[in-house]
This record gives sequence, C-alpha cells and structure tokens, in this order.
Amino acid sequence: MFDELSKYKNTDHFFISANNSLEDVCNAPKDRGGVFLVYELKKGGIQLVYIGSACKVNRNGRLGKTSLYDTILNGHQFGELPRKKTWLNKIKVENIDAPDVYWYVNFNSETADIPSYVAATIIQRFFDFNGCFPRWNTEM
Repeated sequence: MFDELSKYKNTDHFFISANNSLEDVCNAPKDRGGVFLVYELKKGGIQLVYIGSACKVNRNGRLGKTSLYDTILNGHQFGELPRKKTWLNKIKVENIDAPDVYWYVNFNSETADIPSYVAATIIQRFFDFNGCFPRWNTEM
C-alpha cells in the first residue's frame, strides 16, 4: 500500500503479545531514525492502527538523540506512560492477538528522508484512501 517505503533497505519487523516485554521483542536500531507502522492482528484480520516516526533532524542535517528503538519503547502515547506500558494495555483492552510492528530506517548515509515527513506522507495517503487516520493516530 505504501510504495514510498520500498526504497528503504534497512527494515524489519517484530510481533508483540500481552505476555511479552516490548524491550525483549523490539529489534529496531538503537542508533538510527525512521518510521514505524503498527498493524493489529486480530481474529484472522490485519489492520494498520498506527504510523509513527522517530528522530528529529537538526538544522545542520544531523539526527537528534532518540532512535527508532527508544521512540518505540519510551515515546508517550495514550497518556503519560511510555509505549512499553501503554501498548501492552491496548493489546489487552482491544483484544488484539498480536501487533506487528514494521520499522524502516530512512535517514542514514544512503537516504536522507526526514522521518516526520515520511510519516506525514504515509498518513496523508492513508487519510486520502480511508477518510480518517489510523485508529491509534489521534492528530497530525
């Protein structure tokens, strides 16, 4: 659905369950920025529920201090607590079998695509197609 992501070669994904610790299953890089998409696997169906980005780019073209790994685990979503806690709660409350998190490094020596721009582009495409944001994205 998102052809923009096909050009990024440093990519992978991981599954989460209510019995896992996000720290144990997250395989995102600890020193790179990029975007991540969360798909819910529920009752045999797959639905995109969140599009996020990690790392700001400074005026001089250098990445900020956070990484995909740090943003996925410690970014705040659904309140004051970090994702490593709120996502596990969402899995239980929404009866999700297993979120599948895909991540893409898009700011490195090979590509210099600003992560928040890439995420916004994907959200815009999703919005154009569906008339709304993914369920866990509340605003842009």
